[in-house]
Amino acid sequence: VSTQSTGSSGINAEYGGPAGVSISNTGILLICVCVLMLFVYTFRGSISESAGTAVYGTKYDREYKVSEVLSAAIYLSEKAGRLVKDIRDKDELEEQSKGETKEGVNDPLTQGDLESHRILVKGFMKAFPALNLVSEEHEEESVEGVIPPSLYHPDVQKVLKSDPSISAEDITVWVDPLDATKEYTERLTQYVTVMACIAVKGVPVAGVIRKPFDDTTYWAWVDHGVSDSLKDLHGSKEGDAVEVIVSLSHKGEVEAVAKEAFAPREVHITGAGGAGYKVIEVIKGTEDVYVHTTLIKKWDICSGDAILRAIGGTQTDLRGEEIDYSYNLDPKAEHGLIATMHDHEKYREILQTAAKS
Repeated sequence: VSTQSTGSSGINAEYGGPAGVSISNTGILLICVCVLMLFVYTFRGSISESAGTAVYGTKYDREYKVSEVLSAAIYLSEKAGRLVKDIRDKDELEEQSKGETKEGVNDPLTQGDLESHRILVKGFMKAFPALNLVSEEHEEESVEGVIPPSLYHPDVQKVLKSDPSISAEDITVWVDPLDATKEYTERLTQYVTVMACIAVKGVPVAGVIRKPFDDTTYWAWVDHGVSDSLKDLHGSKEGDAVEVIVSLSHKGEVEAVAKEAFAPREVHITGAGGAGYKVIEVIKGTEDVYVHTTLIKKWDICSGDAILRAIGGTQTDLRGEEIDYSYNLDPKAEHGLIATMHDHEKYREILQTAAKS
């Protein structure tokens, strides 16, 4: 801002400023920059909490490509998985309790959960500041000093067909920093996964499931392609028995329902930890159906939903309805879950009817 005489009229004719004051072009530019910086600072991000969930996002318009978000998701999930494994191997869990689940089971929280959360959330926030991001864990975040993940993954590029820019408003990333925490504390590490899922307008389009203790990453992008780890993974099981996989905490109640539902066929019930693990078992063909009869959180099931869609499987709630993964909806899926690679509606109808009875 500079001051100068404007003559007897007392009005700056060029800019309409007050008498004796004229704003130079440089001054206008500085004012615009200051206003822009104030806007970005004010609206750069917001955190709201719903049902213990952190939702990260921003209020200004940007566009992102799914290939870039998926590439970041792969890198971040693998990085977080390495730290999850390292913490378990060194026995540095620092276990706490978040309370009890609806079934009365302890719901633990460990340093593995928190450190994985920080890697995933801060990495996504650094690379995609306008992204809608939902994580199981929550805490105040700062991306200062965070190195952004690579937005280019060669395997993603191999399957790329089209990659239009999508409004950040329409994209939601669901993050489960450590699925099967209870089993993690009990050294049942085969069940542990780190997951990230990309939904566009509520529909899961890409998912990542990282098994840190197997050093395996499964990912898929609907209508594009899948990771090498998923190719030829799904096979067929032997025998005529119906193979049903359920949560360890639900094994008893589901077993009675399933045996009644599929009689006179033989039914084998497998109890396992972690939604990510159970979906992979269905994809492998070792299990016919993954069923969860009670409430389940969307960060547990979004990645599996995306992967199943990409390889021809199906996941719905027990009513047969697809689950909406929009960030502004309740993170709880209230009506259970059923996931299959084949005969989805047959299994769903039988299990739903049996559960109601």
